[in-house]
Amino acid sequence: MIQIGKTIVSFDIFDKHFLCDLNTCKGVCCVDGDSGAPLTQEEAKLIEENYPAFEPYLDKKYKKVIGETGFSVIDSDGDLVTPLYNNLECVYTYSDENGITKCAIEKAYFEGKSTFRKPVSCHLFPVRITEYKDFDAVNYQQLDICKAARTCGKAKQLPLYIFLKDALIRKYGKEWYAELEVAASQIHNIKR
Repeated sequence: MIQIGKTIVSFDIFDKHFLCDLNTCKGVCCVDGDSGAPLTQEEAKLIEENYPAFEPYLDKKYKKVIGETGFSVIDSDGDLVTPLYNNLECVYTYSDENGITKCAIEKAYFEGKSTFRKPVSCHLFPVRITEYKDFDAVNYQQLDICKAARTCGKAKQLPLYIFLKDALIRKYGKEWYAELEVAASQIHNIKR
Protein backbone atom coordinates (compact mmCIF):
# COMPACT_ATOMS: atom_id res chain seq x y z
CA MET A 1 0.00 0.00 0.00
CA ILE A 2 1.03 3.58 -0.57
CA GLN A 3 -0.04 6.78 1.15
CA ILE A 4 -1.26 9.72 -0.92
CA GLY A 5 -2.58 12.61 1.11
CA LYS A 6 -5.15 11.26 3.55
CA THR A 7 -5.54 8.00 1.64
CA ILE A 8 -3.88 4.62 1.86
CA VAL A 9 -4.04 3.10 -1.63
CA SER A 10 -3.78 -0.62 -2.32
CA PHE A 11 -1.22 -1.71 -4.93
CA ASP A 12 -4.10 -3.51 -6.67
CA ILE A 13 -5.26 -0.11 -7.93
CA PHE A 14 -2.05 0.08 -9.98
CA ASP A 15 -1.56 -3.61 -10.78
CA LYS A 16 -5.02 -4.85 -11.72
CA HIS A 17 -6.53 -4.28 -15.15
CA PHE A 18 -10.19 -3.46 -15.63
CA LEU A 19 -12.58 -2.34 -18.37
CA CYS A 20 -16.32 -2.87 -18.04
CA ASP A 21 -17.71 -5.20 -20.71
CA LEU A 22 -21.42 -4.39 -20.50
CA ASN A 23 -22.29 -6.56 -23.49
CA THR A 24 -21.10 -9.56 -21.50
CA CYS A 25 -22.08 -8.74 -17.91
CA LYS A 26 -25.29 -6.80 -18.76
CA GLY A 27 -24.72 -4.44 -15.80
CA VAL A 28 -25.01 -7.15 -13.18
CA CYS A 29 -23.23 -4.98 -10.59
CA CYS A 30 -26.45 -2.94 -10.30
CA VAL A 31 -28.53 -6.09 -9.83
CA ASP A 32 -26.49 -8.54 -7.78
CA GLY A 33 -25.54 -7.32 -4.35
CA ASP A 34 -26.11 -7.93 -0.68
CA SER A 35 -26.91 -4.28 -0.05
CA GLY A 36 -27.66 -1.10 -1.95
CA ALA A 37 -25.01 1.35 -3.10
CA PRO A 38 -23.39 3.22 -0.20
CA LEU A 39 -24.52 6.86 0.03
CA THR A 40 -23.45 9.97 1.86
CA GLN A 41 -26.15 12.10 3.50
CA GLU A 42 -25.55 14.71 0.77
CA GLU A 43 -26.02 12.10 -1.99
CA ALA A 44 -29.28 10.88 -0.44
CA LYS A 45 -30.53 14.48 -0.48
CA LEU A 46 -29.41 14.95 -4.11
CA ILE A 47 -31.22 11.77 -5.17
CA GLU A 48 -34.41 13.05 -3.59
CA GLU A 49 -34.02 16.51 -5.14
CA ASN A 50 -33.28 15.13 -8.62
CA TYR A 51 -35.85 12.31 -8.50
CA PRO A 52 -38.31 14.02 -10.90
CA ALA A 53 -35.56 14.08 -13.57
CA PHE A 54 -34.91 10.32 -13.58
CA GLU A 55 -38.24 8.96 -12.28
CA PRO A 56 -39.65 8.54 -15.84
CA TYR A 57 -36.97 5.91 -16.60
CA LEU A 58 -37.87 3.73 -13.62
CA ASP A 59 -40.04 0.63 -13.70
CA LYS A 60 -43.28 0.77 -11.67
CA LYS A 61 -41.99 -1.90 -9.29
CA TYR A 62 -39.01 0.32 -8.41
CA LYS A 63 -41.21 3.39 -7.92
CA LYS A 64 -43.36 1.35 -5.55
CA VAL A 65 -40.33 0.42 -3.42
CA ILE A 66 -39.19 4.06 -3.33
CA GLY A 67 -42.70 5.07 -2.26
CA GLU A 68 -42.64 2.52 0.54
CA THR A 69 -39.05 2.90 1.80
CA GLY A 70 -38.03 6.40 0.79
CA PHE A 71 -35.11 7.50 -1.37
CA SER A 72 -32.49 5.82 0.85
CA VAL A 73 -32.46 3.16 3.57
CA ILE A 74 -30.23 1.93 6.37
CA ASP A 75 -28.89 -1.56 5.63
CA SER A 76 -28.17 -4.39 8.09
CA ASP A 77 -24.68 -2.96 8.72
CA GLY A 78 -26.13 0.41 9.69
CA ASP A 79 -24.99 2.11 6.46
CA LEU A 80 -27.01 4.54 4.36
CA VAL A 81 -27.63 2.91 0.95
CA THR A 82 -29.93 2.92 -2.08
CA PRO A 83 -33.08 0.80 -1.72
CA LEU A 84 -33.24 -2.58 -3.44
CA TYR A 85 -36.05 -4.45 -5.15
CA ASN A 86 -36.32 -8.06 -3.90
CA ASN A 87 -33.04 -7.56 -1.98
CA LEU A 88 -31.17 -7.62 -5.30
CA GLU A 89 -31.81 -4.87 -7.84
CA CYS A 90 -31.02 -1.21 -7.21
CA VAL A 91 -34.28 0.71 -7.62
CA TYR A 92 -32.52 3.48 -9.56
CA THR A 93 -31.85 1.32 -12.62
CA TYR A 94 -33.44 0.70 -15.98
CA SER A 95 -32.81 -1.75 -18.84
CA ASP A 96 -31.71 -0.34 -22.18
CA GLU A 97 -32.72 -1.68 -25.60
CA ASN A 98 -29.96 -4.34 -25.38
CA GLY A 99 -31.09 -5.64 -21.99
CA ILE A 100 -28.21 -3.95 -20.17
CA THR A 101 -28.99 -2.65 -16.69
CA LYS A 102 -27.91 0.96 -16.34
CA CYS A 103 -28.28 3.83 -13.89
CA ALA A 104 -31.36 6.02 -14.41
CA ILE A 105 -29.77 8.76 -12.29
CA GLU A 106 -26.80 8.89 -14.65
CA LYS A 107 -29.03 8.77 -17.74
CA ALA A 108 -30.82 11.93 -16.58
CA TYR A 109 -27.46 13.56 -15.81
CA PHE A 110 -26.05 12.88 -19.29
CA GLU A 111 -29.26 14.13 -20.87
CA GLY A 112 -28.84 17.43 -19.00
CA LYS A 113 -31.95 16.88 -16.87
CA SER A 114 -30.15 16.49 -13.54
CA THR A 115 -27.20 18.00 -11.68
CA PHE A 116 -26.27 14.76 -9.90
CA ARG A 117 -24.36 12.08 -11.83
CA LYS A 118 -24.78 9.08 -9.49
CA PRO A 119 -23.47 7.97 -6.08
CA VAL A 120 -19.69 8.18 -5.98
CA SER A 121 -19.58 4.59 -4.65
CA CYS A 122 -21.13 3.45 -7.95
CA HIS A 123 -18.81 5.67 -10.00
CA LEU A 124 -15.78 4.18 -8.20
CA PHE A 125 -16.86 0.54 -8.51
CA PRO A 126 -15.02 -1.88 -8.23
CA VAL A 127 -12.94 0.29 -5.91
CA ARG A 128 -14.30 0.61 -2.41
CA ILE A 129 -13.43 3.38 0.03
CA THR A 130 -13.42 2.69 3.75
CA GLU A 131 -13.29 5.88 5.75
CA TYR A 132 -11.41 5.83 9.04
CA LYS A 133 -10.79 8.67 11.47
CA ASP A 134 -7.36 9.61 10.07
CA PHE A 135 -7.39 8.19 6.54
CA ASP A 136 -9.40 6.57 3.75
CA ALA A 137 -8.49 3.04 2.63
CA VAL A 138 -8.76 2.76 -1.17
CA ASN A 139 -9.09 -0.91 -2.12
CA TYR A 140 -10.05 -2.99 -5.12
CA GLN A 141 -12.97 -5.35 -4.52
CA GLN A 142 -12.48 -8.30 -6.86
CA LEU A 143 -15.80 -9.96 -7.58
CA ASP A 144 -16.70 -12.91 -9.78
CA ILE A 145 -19.35 -10.83 -11.56
CA CYS A 146 -16.56 -8.68 -13.05
CA LYS A 147 -14.52 -11.49 -14.62
CA ALA A 148 -15.29 -10.17 -18.13
CA ALA A 149 -14.11 -6.68 -17.10
CA ARG A 150 -10.80 -8.08 -15.87
CA THR A 151 -10.34 -10.03 -19.11
CA CYS A 152 -11.21 -6.98 -21.21
CA GLY A 153 -8.97 -4.69 -19.13
CA LYS A 154 -6.07 -7.09 -19.39
CA ALA A 155 -6.49 -7.35 -23.17
CA LYS A 156 -6.41 -3.53 -23.41
CA GLN A 157 -3.68 -3.25 -20.74
CA LEU A 158 -5.85 -0.71 -18.90
CA PRO A 159 -4.90 -0.37 -15.22
CA LEU A 160 -7.73 0.12 -12.75
CA TYR A 161 -6.54 3.60 -11.70
CA ILE A 162 -6.75 4.80 -15.32
CA PHE A 163 -10.14 3.16 -15.92
CA LEU A 164 -11.44 5.03 -12.85
CA LYS A 165 -9.66 8.33 -13.50
CA ASP A 166 -12.83 10.48 -13.63
CA ALA A 167 -14.30 8.83 -10.54
CA LEU A 168 -11.07 9.15 -8.54
CA ILE A 169 -10.75 12.81 -9.50
CA ARG A 170 -14.38 13.34 -8.52
CA LYS A 171 -13.68 11.80 -5.10
CA TYR A 172 -10.23 13.22 -4.30
CA GLY A 173 -9.45 15.97 -6.84
CA LYS A 174 -6.97 16.55 -9.68
CA GLU A 175 -3.93 17.15 -7.45
CA TRP A 176 -4.49 13.86 -5.65
CA TYR A 177 -4.85 12.03 -8.96
CA ALA A 178 -1.64 13.63 -10.27
CA GLU A 179 0.15 12.24 -7.20
CA LEU A 180 -1.44 8.86 -7.89
CA GLU A 181 -0.02 8.93 -11.44
CA VAL A 182 3.46 9.74 -10.10
CA ALA A 183 3.16 6.84 -7.67
CA ALA A 184 2.04 4.54 -10.49
CA SER A 185 5.06 5.41 -12.64
CA GLN A 186 7.40 4.83 -9.70
CA ILE A 187 5.77 1.50 -8.85
CA HIS A 188 5.95 0.33 -12.46
CA ASN A 189 9.62 1.38 -12.73
CA ILE A 190 10.47 -0.61 -9.58
CA LYS A 191 8.71 -3.71 -10.91
CA ARG A 192 10.54 -3.64 -14.25
